[in-house]
Amino acid sequence: MNRRHFLKSSAAGLALASIQYPSFAQSDYPKKRVGLIGAGWYGKCDLLRLIQVAPVEVVSLCDVDSQMLSAAGDIVAKRQLSKKRPRLYSDYREMLAEKDLDIVLVDTPDHWHALPTIEAIQAGADVYVQKPTGVDVVESQAMLAAARKYGRVVQVGTQRRSTPHLMEARDIIQEGKLGKISHVELCCYYHMRTRENPPDTQPPAHFDYDMWTGPAPMRPYNKLVHPRKWRGFMEYGNGIVGDMCVHMLDMARWMLDRGWPSSISSQGGILVDKQSKANITDTQTATFDYGDLQMVWQHRTWGHPADTEYPWAAIFYGEKGTLKASVRKFDFIPRNKNAKPIHRDVAFELEKYPEDKTEEGLEKHVAPAIRGHMKDFLDNIESRGRPIADIEEGHISSASCILANVAMELGRTLHWDSAKGIVTGDDEANSLLAREYRKPWIHPTPQNV
Repeated sequence: MNRRHFLKSSAAGLALASIQYPSFAQSDYPKKRVGLIGAGWYGKCDLLRLIQVAPVEVVSLCDVDSQMLSAAGDIVAKRQLSKKRPRLYSDYREMLAEKDLDIVLVDTPDHWHALPTIEAIQAGADVYVQKPTGVDVVESQAMLAAARKYGRVVQVGTQRRSTPHLMEARDIIQEGKLGKISHVELCCYYHMRTRENPPDTQPPAHFDYDMWTGPAPMRPYNKLVHPRKWRGFMEYGNGIVGDMCVHMLDMARWMLDRGWPSSISSQGGILVDKQSKANITDTQTATFDYGDLQMVWQHRTWGHPADTEYPWAAIFYGEKGTLKASVRKFDFIPRNKNAKPIHRDVAFELEKYPEDKTEEGLEKHVAPAIRGHMKDFLDNIESRGRPIADIEEGHISSASCILANVAMELGRTLHWDSAKGIVTGDDEANSLLAREYRKPWIHPTPQNV
């Protein structure tokens, strides 16, 4: 599986049953050549939504799991207009060395976001990268620096900004219906932290575990890391704060037109489930302080949610009312008894995009948001503008969440200097802004991109 790229499949892979797609004007977007790095669950979700909204040609797929990669090749051949099977690669560097891609999607685990994004930018591609931007603050700073240096469009997968019902919820705030807002609760009460404790084993033959680990510390292989359960380990991400808080914090910042918090504090730990191999917190609170406004995050992977209707949400408290917002709905509750409450549910598009009904693993309620996010990305590729979730916005939300974990580790509030990109007066905290990379991988910085 270390060959330069795999042989193309037989004609049988190209003879899969066709699907009828909604029509779009071929002139809406010029045809772009696309490559995907990370062909697992969300890689396919993102790529297949892009195929739905533009006449792209997916020419390259890359993954270190050869079985997952081959299956993705079959799916793309079935779904894209040309019915051609993409070239398949096990090493993203070899894929990018072809220098024939207009767009690269980076849908790897978090510890692999920075290097492929930066190298795709350097290869001349515009990039759609999943959140969070980097696994540490300096990675994220380097990604932003690369995008600006090479003039590339980079959209971050914080697609709440492109969720139709949440766009309407933002309008309610922007129109002043809540009045002054000085407190926002952000939360996630999903029981999403694994409780398993399986033994370590040898990795399966179809999975290049050394390449998958990349710059992260090398742990003994365990089935919990692949596929999809790697988020249980801090070596590869930033726990539930880096996974779920980044979405809600980014949504709240967007709705309220806020940038960097001035200070960040956090407390938490593994308070309940001490048996599992997972080393991320099962309980954590973080405060993002804006002076006249505090955004307070809370997650628990045990017990009941504070509000069973809004287990993963942002709740905006204003003088004139309250707005509860989630990926599935929102509720505006005015304090004035004479004013009308407003409720909206997520808008599915299953009749317009019938393939969504049967696509394996697709979050059907999120598909419209991803399509909208892709359209915004494509529009800004054409205009060379800044997309709605531009890399700088993704950097702010991602780095703020990473800093919350640093604050928890150190047990003190961090005061952030956004102009200098450092913690004010705290050398120990600044020493934790970049993780050590496993050799031979080299940590990117804003200066070396």
